[in-house]
Amino acid sequence: MQKCDVAIVGGGIVGLATAFELMQRFPKKRIVILEKESQIAMHQSGHNSGVLHSGIYYKPGTYRAKNCRDAKLAMQKFCDEEGIPYELCGKVIVATDDSETERLQDIYERGIANGVNCEIIDRSRLLEIEPHAAGVRAIHVPEAGIVDYRLVCERLAKRLTEAGHRIWLNAEVTAIRQEPSQVIIVSSQGELSADFLVTCGGLWADRLISLSHQRPEAPIVPFRGEYFYLTPDAEHLCRGLIYPVPDPKFPFLGVHFTKTIHGGVECGPNAVFAFARDGYRKVDVRLRDLSQSLSHIGFLKLAARNWKAGLDEMWRSWNKSAFVTALQKLIPDIQKEHLIAAPAGVRAQALGRDGMLLDDFLFQESDRIVHVGNAPSPAATSSLNIGRLIVDKLSSKNAFST
Repeated sequence: MQKCDVAIVGGGIVGLATAFELMQRFPKKRIVILEKESQIAMHQSGHNSGVLHSGIYYKPGTYRAKNCRDAKLAMQKFCDEEGIPYELCGKVIVATDDSETERLQDIYERGIANGVNCEIIDRSRLLEIEPHAAGVRAIHVPEAGIVDYRLVCERLAKRLTEAGHRIWLNAEVTAIRQEPSQVIIVSSQGELSADFLVTCGGLWADRLISLSHQRPEAPIVPFRGEYFYLTPDAEHLCRGLIYPVPDPKFPFLGVHFTKTIHGGVECGPNAVFAFARDGYRKVDVRLRDLSQSLSHIGFLKLAARNWKAGLDEMWRSWNKSAFVTALQKLIPDIQKEHLIAAPAGVRAQALGRDGMLLDDFLFQESDRIVHVGNAPSPAATSSLNIGRLIVDKLSSKNAFST
């Protein structure tokens, strides 16, 4: 059996950032990262739109709000130091008619409370920033940006392995045993003894919690987000980031336009219930994942409340014209021929048994284990600060510094 000081399950951006923070603060600790896939960042960390979020949406006082501001600056500093390209291209949140202006004002007030550099602008100013956007008013967030989070993950992994820490790939964890002086992790690459364990499992977060004989406070239900790219001749229609005013009756943000750091423009996503936790295609089905979701009382309550919106999302998933209609609410000039299918992503949505989406970070702990039960957006933007928070939790445990 191999040994280490700290084992981290999950080779996504939160797991890697936690290891990076641990390496910097406790350079003598030996770290092993276990990743079930053949590469790091194979799921949410490598299937996102690459936005550097400003923190404007989040309820003041939550982990998301408190971490996002400082974490975004920390991510930019890391990218500067590592030569990773990013761009502060700016973002507009657009009220397309007068019925949305009150909600727009509420978002603006949240942004101000969270310390975000933002302003409400009229239509003439909106057209100076995004000449093809619809809207009667908007919030302009000049500090919002874009980056490649997969590249960030690769650089974090490189720095860790250069320092002598190990990343086990194809290492799916099948059992966790907490003992008085150690944690035993059984994986497809062998057994590992660690003084302490952190799990950052994303789509499989609740199952890792269960493996350690704890009850997950908010089981995971997967939702697929489907995207399109704009064709090169239509890319001029979006200069930066164009977002809608969120509908409070629906738990997801809605389709939007995102300039990407490598060029081009991405549009989407919708939010469709996925039949597998790695269900990136409509035809992907895993019976265990599907049965677990359908037997979750919280999911049944969510579906009962939002069945109409859910059907609308499914219709847009199968009908490209319906997807175009949703996009035209923000950019009326978009046409069906402007869209090229892009890779989908799957969101790990933690869902309470009351049917409410968990919209903040969740940690479940024991004497030698810290589980990340939920790391919602802006987890990628906030990853370096989340890592700091997790290491704070570790360092407060008895015997960690011995």
